[in-house]
Formats: sequence, structure tokens, C-alpha cells
Amino acid sequence: MGLYGAAGAAVLVLLAGHFSLSSALEEKKVCQGTSNKLTQLGTFEDHFLSLQRMFNNCEVVLGNLEITYVQKNYDLSFLKTIQEVAGYVLIALNAVEKIPLENLQIIRGNVLYENFYALSVLSNYDVNKTGVRELPMRNLLEILVGGVRFNNNPTLCNVETIQWKDIVDSAYLNNITIDNNSHPKSCEKCDSSCPNGSCWGPGPQNCQSLTKTICAQQCSGRCRGSSPSDCCHNQCAAGCTGPRESDCLVCRKFRDEATCKDTCPPLMLYNPTTYQMDVNPDGKYSFGATCVRKCPHNYVVTDHGSCVRSCNAETYEVEEDGVRKCKKCEGPCSKVCNGIGIGEFKDVLSINATNIKQFQNCTTISGDLHILPVAFKGDSFTNTPPLDPKELNILRTVKEISGFLLIQAWPENMTDLHAFEHLEIIRGRTKQHGQFSLAVVGLDITSLGLRSLKEISDGDVIISKNRQLCYANTINWNKLFGTKSQKSKITNNKDEKECRTLGHVCHELCSPDGCWGPKPSHCLSCRYVSRHKKCVEKCNILEGEPREYMENLKCLQCHPECLPQVMNQTCTGPGPDKCIECAHYIDGPHCVKTCPAGIMGENDTLVWKYADANKVCQRCHPNCTYGCEGPGLEGCPTPGNARI
Repeated sequence: MGLYGAAGAAVLVLLAGHFSLSSALEEKKVCQGTSNKLTQLGTFEDHFLSLQRMFNNCEVVLGNLEITYVQKNYDLSFLKTIQEVAGYVLIALNAVEKIPLENLQIIRGNVLYENFYALSVLSNYDVNKTGVRELPMRNLLEILVGGVRFNNNPTLCNVETIQWKDIVDSAYLNNITIDNNSHPKSCEKCDSSCPNGSCWGPGPQNCQSLTKTICAQQCSGRCRGSSPSDCCHNQCAAGCTGPRESDCLVCRKFRDEATCKDTCPPLMLYNPTTYQMDVNPDGKYSFGATCVRKCPHNYVVTDHGSCVRSCNAETYEVEEDGVRKCKKCEGPCSKVCNGIGIGEFKDVLSINATNIKQFQNCTTISGDLHILPVAFKGDSFTNTPPLDPKELNILRTVKEISGFLLIQAWPENMTDLHAFEHLEIIRGRTKQHGQFSLAVVGLDITSLGLRSLKEISDGDVIISKNRQLCYANTINWNKLFGTKSQKSKITNNKDEKECRTLGHVCHELCSPDGCWGPKPSHCLSCRYVSRHKKCVEKCNILEGEPREYMENLKCLQCHPECLPQVMNQTCTGPGPDKCIECAHYIDGPHCVKTCPAGIMGENDTLVWKYADANKVCQRCHPNCTYGCEGPGLEGCPTPGNARI
């Protein structure tokens, strides 16, 4: 996500190693790419200018390269700088004679056109049957993922000569379609020097370079010649100038300065002294297929250490230690929505059947929420149908209201305000009649059920004329109020004596601060301790499952790697280093499920450990490169039994 967005004209600059015989670092020009497919942006001129703005001076396309609707005689020379495309390449509906992608080396296929094709060249001609004649992609040596489709290009020359099995991964050879490409008689033949007569155009400079089908049997991927000594390193894509991972033309996965690697240097490393993962001073982020010390300006970092343009739906953006990061949301991610009377709800009186879906996934309401009788009756004047009571569940994500909450109608068969059970704070920055921030009037509910409400920052409370309502008068409202001047008006609800007779009283585990309903999870605060917002008599410290420790009158679970003790404390706090005894193994002060096996440590070395007779993790002999079963060299696995 994040890297393959729609058109954005800005061209970013990335400091990174450029692949040439020199290992000197130089600037790589990066652009976003597009996802317009066959959509035309305005006039032909507008469309072309948009294409030019996006790809001018671009060397690495992070998304897709889409060249469409280019008319005859338009100058596409700005495409000559493009060397790498992370998504797909689409060349369609063009009347221009030449598409000069002569420096394009690799198409990664991270996104595929129509889910199949990394390269699609489609219907490139106009009404006069003139169109693309030359496609000199003489440096295109690798398509990592995806197939190729050429369809209906009546003027295109030489494409039928290309040996696609040298370019396309063997897994996608069945996804190569070349049809309706009538080879014009006016096309020049490939130069006699071209191997097997394969070329992208006339002249020796357009011969197809072969870097796979010519390789010696010993080569696992690409090569620079037919000799066994010409094999490229398996980290290379497209080809190489020598045998090392620093000799690649392009990296198969990631480029770290001048070297190709499987992954970027990890942000965290195993520390053999503290037995924990520490920040790696040499760690880098992945940006496309490049390792960078810092993400480019205005990018954010995922928990995997990748630079992206925006966080996904389950994370939110936060700044930590000067770095913008995507952090996993606890529950639904924050989403601010307008309240009644604001923005799209400017002329609306109440939440109703026509607008409630607009509150989907809202966590913060900027303004007020009103639920009035018209919501459930409907309004024939505005053709508004009655609200389906089940749709009130849409409001369950709301945690904060900046204004006031007014409820004057509620479904008869619902006994509490369950839709607001996760509401934590009412700020009261605007108030009903300039006075009330919470008003619940004239309902048939038996309890309020606002079990998460912890603060009413400003404004008074009125709970009135709810003839079946108990519990509201038990609440110590002052504990919720943000100022000393706030008042509560709890009147004309069910008689307190009747409530007690019916057993509608707070649970015995609630403190004298009162409750929102009958359950131990409805207490405003607990008499003893709480577990997951529910009041309990005691924590599972000496017995019971799962074992716990107590902090701030809350029962918190011991780490899963702590072994439960018989009638004794299992842990003294959070984390695997606070266990009395380990359930599996111990690595330094930490209980672990398995001893470290192949974890990245200092100096790019892997840390391998084995468990001794006392289940303590011990370092393998340095020469045990695939782990060990015991101490010394004799603990190393034999070649046939190596752990990988």
C-alpha cells in the first residue's frame, strides 16, 4: 500500500547507489507513477502534459508506467531516463511513431495490469492506421513477476523476434500473448550481428542482449557470458559485470548502496549482552527496492521498516523520536466526523435512516449528536424512512464527542444505550440550550449502559422522564465532571424503592461511586480490583488462569512464557524477564519459547543458540553456521541434517 498511488506531479530525489562500473553514489530520481489505466485525462494535450510532468527526469518509477493517448509527432524523449518500473508498463492507444524506453532495464511487476501482465502493448494506431512503429527497449533484460501481452499493433516492427523466455520468469511463460501484430513489409530486419536474429529495431545497437538462456548449467540465474565463470550472483537481476553481489546491473530484491541484498539491514539486532533486541545503528528502511538511512520527506515508516506514503486502515500516523511512523490502532483507528448541524449535516435535525451510514467507523464527533423521535418515525415530507434500530450499532465506534449528546428517542425493545457503550468523553464545547452536554429524556430504557464514560469536560447533565430507568441516581457525577460548577439533574425516572424491589441495583463488586447498569462491567469504579474493565474480587496471583500480577488495582496477565506456580506468585510484572520460572527456556534474564535461531546479531552475523540440560540458552560454536544441538564443534549438525 502506499507506494502505488495515482498521479502526483512531484519528483522525489533519493540518494542511492547507481548501477554502473563505478560504485560512487549519485542521485536517483524517483517518481510515483500512475494508476489511470485507459482513462484519458482531459484533452490529448492535457493528457500528454500530465504524462510529461510525472515522468520528466524520472529514473525509478515506484508505481506503474502508463503511456497512453500520445498523438503523432509528440516528443517522448523524456522517457529515455527511465531505468526501473516497480509496477507494470502499459503502452496503449498511441499514434506516436516511437516510444523511446531505451534505458528501461527491469519491470518488477509488484502490480500487474488486469492481474496478469507486467508489460501490455495494446492497440497503438489511429484512424489512418499509423501508430507505434518503434519500441526500442534494448536494455529490458528482466521482468520479475507477470506476463507480456502485445495485441493489435499493426505498425509495430521486430517484436516477433524477441526471445521472451530470456526476459520473463519461467513461471509466467504461459502468460505471453502476442497476437494481431501484423509485421509490416516496410520493417527493417534485425542486424546480422544480432544473436538468433532477435532485436528491438534496426542496427546492431538494438540487438537483444541475452543474459539467461545463454548461461552455463552452473549458473542459478543471470550471466554475462556462456562460461561457468560468467555466472552472476543470485542477488542480481537483468545481468552483471562480474561475479559479486556488487557487480549487478540491477538488484533482484534490495540495493544497499552498491551491494544487492535479500533484505535491508534490520532496524533491530539481537544484543548478546542484554539478551534483547536493540536498535541497529546501521539499520535502514526499504524504499521501493532501495535501502535508505531515512525515508524521503513526507513519507511514513511501517512496523516492517518500509517507507510508504500513507498508513493502512489498521494503523495511524504518529511521530516518535523524530520519525513519522504507522502505529497499530488499539480498537478502531481514529476517524473524525462532523456532528449534526455541521458540514454535510448542516440542515439536519437528527441522526436518521438517510445519514447514519456516514458515521461508519467514526471515533470522534466534531460537534453534537442528536437522536430525536423523527429518527424512528420517519418523515414523509422529506421522504425519510424510519431508522432501523439495528443500524444504531454503527455508533459503537464513537469514543469522543466534542459538543453535546442529546437523546430524546430510543427503540422500545432496547434496555440501555448500548450504541454508546464505548463513549469515553463528552467535551461539552457546545451545549444544548447553552447548558447541557448530556441530555437523556423520555426513553423506556432501564439503565444508561455508558460503561466507558470517564469524563464530561464541561456542561450540565439532565437525565429526566425515563419512567423505567434505574441506576442513574447512583452515579457520582462529580467524578466525571471537569469543573466544579457543573451540575447533574436526575429527576422523574423510576422510583428508587421500586428499583431496589426489582433488584435493579449496582453489583456488589462496584464501589460507592455507582454504576451504569447491573453487571460488574457497569461499575464507575471497583470495590476491589478490575480485569479488562470488569470488576472482580481478586487477581489470579496464587491460583486460577491466566496467572496475573496487580498494578494500580488492575489485574494484568503474566507473560505467556511464565510457568504458573502452585500457590505462589508466577510473575512480578510485565514482560518475559519478570517470571518466577520459565515455561520453556531461559535466555539471559528472559523466558523464551525457543532459543535464538538465526537471529541477526552484530557485524551481520547470525546468532544461534541451543538449550542445555537446565533449559538455559547457550551460544553455539562460531563455526556452527546453521545452528547446533550442543556445545563445541561436535554440536554442529552434519551437512545432511543442517538446520535452515
